[in-house]
Amino acid sequence: MRLLAVACGATVANLYYAQPLLDTIAQAFGVSTATAGLIVTASQIGYAAGLVFVVPLGDLVHRRRLVCRLLLLTTLGLLLTAAAPSIAVLAVGVGVVGVTSVVAQVLVPLASELAAEDDRGRVVGVVMSGLLIGILVARTVSGLLAGLVGWRGVYVAGAAVMLVLTAALWRALPDTPPPSTLPYRRLLVSVGTLVRREGVLRRRMHYGAMGMASFSALWTTLTFLLSREPYHYGDAVIGLFGLAGLVGAGSARFAGRLSDGGREHAATGIFWLLVLAGWGFLALGTTSLLAVIVGIVLLDLGVQGQHILNQSTIYALAPEARSRVTTAYMGHNFLWGAAGSAAGALAFSAGGWGAVCGLGVAFSVLALVGWWHDHRRPAAAPA
Repeated sequence: MRLLAVACGATVANLYYAQPLLDTIAQAFGVSTATAGLIVTASQIGYAAGLVFVVPLGDLVHRRRLVCRLLLLTTLGLLLTAAAPSIAVLAVGVGVVGVTSVVAQVLVPLASELAAEDDRGRVVGVVMSGLLIGILVARTVSGLLAGLVGWRGVYVAGAAVMLVLTAALWRALPDTPPPSTLPYRRLLVSVGTLVRREGVLRRRMHYGAMGMASFSALWTTLTFLLSREPYHYGDAVIGLFGLAGLVGAGSARFAGRLSDGGREHAATGIFWLLVLAGWGFLALGTTSLLAVIVGIVLLDLGVQGQHILNQSTIYALAPEARSRVTTAYMGHNFLWGAAGSAAGALAFSAGGWGAVCGLGVAFSVLALVGWWHDHRRPAAAPA
């Protein structure tokens, strides 16, 4: 379980190395902040494509082989990113990394499958806490490394980590048989069938999408806020702000226990109120550094808590199709994450930090409206 947690954190971290470096990358290639922000969008679109076309293979092929081959391709993508001579090549490199870093979403359903029925929430929470810590520490490590060896060195280091992880997982992962014998085309079609059939999955997809959009809008634009007046922070200092989100990662185990105890719906509403409060504090961020830190803590706590509840709930729906459930849920999430990154960068360019916070509030309100609608459903229709 610990190895799966580390593996999930290390692979998903590849998607977030660029976020504290966006201002530096924009200057290096002579492009606008909005264009640099699209680098994050490219990685998230690649990740969404991997979720749709690669993750379902976890129900069809031996997962140990799938995981290790994907990690080798991730290594190549990271090296291409490190050597990129132009912003276009950089976008291609991070896109390849995005597609292949879906390893994390192959491993999380595997952890759920290996767990006992009454312990699934806790196990998913532990593995996901590793994933979430990886997301947040990635920004800190990226900023500090960039201050020492430049932004390209960050991606070289990431490639080295992927090679070590490939060897470790090849030795340690069980070579379990795939749970499905469906042809690949029918396997993809069945994802849509699951979405149409499972109302709980659709509702949890809505929460997850709004959470990912909020999360991406914040972390894509926070670099722009902190690198300008009144802060003027460099890459290393900006990267340290990722540590503020570790409180949110710590909510993963707690949320998993709430799921095991059957309190998913009430807890979801509380987590979303925390996200809304987080955006309220962040709106004061142009004049108060403390407000920025408090806002990050509250927003990450809420987003990650509701995400764990979502995953614990949906993995109980179709045990034979957990990889495809992951595709539906996470693919939808990352499409909205890409939209949140692009919208956040455009909002900052058009209206500054206030426009970004207004966008985040809108995402939070949409989630709470959905939660209230679910709250009014009959008790027999769980949400």
